[in-house]
Amino acid sequence: MITLISGTNRPGSNTRKVTAVVASLYAELGIPTKLIDLLDLPPAIFDPSAYAAPPAAFLPFSQGILDASGLVVVTPEYNGSMPGVLKLFIDHLKFPQSFEAKPVCFTGFAAGMWGALRSVEQLQAIFGYRNAHIFPKRVFLPGIGQALDADGRFVDAGITDRLREQAAGFSAFVKALEGIRAPVKP
Repeated sequence: MITLISGTNRPGSNTRKVTAVVASLYAELGIPTKLIDLLDLPPAIFDPSAYAAPPAAFLPFSQGILDASGLVVVTPEYNGSMPGVLKLFIDHLKFPQSFEAKPVCFTGFAAGMWGALRSVEQLQAIFGYRNAHIFPKRVFLPGIGQALDADGRFVDAGITDRLREQAAGFSAFVKALEGIRAPVKP
């Protein structure tokens, strides 16, 4: 199972729309997915005491990462970086089990012309530090406001084709790494 992380908790975000498109492409490939939408994070996770002991309501989020055979992170770029809530989410996940030798893939988008290059590069550094296997085919989507129609579909079929190619490649990447991923002790 591949877990998709919708990387912001902003209501009505383009992140959720892009994540829905990505999920549909994995469905086309017959690959089961699970969605982790940061909009659904329990409010208690924002309390400073949650660093010492994450609330019980956070367990399904943490387990969704641990159970995944691969992760797809869909992230916007906010002020030249990833959303703070995405970093907070990562910081609350079990170390080192959550990302150790886990395949991870990135799709980024922004209103500007670089399509979340900065936020994806920052995430690559974090996941690299956590020993994840980073899939090299990243997808950057500039001008997201004009790229999606009112129904959350891409107006340019070429974008969907790029995401489909990424999904197919990442699925093969995850499968290729299945036999070499050593279990991590809790």
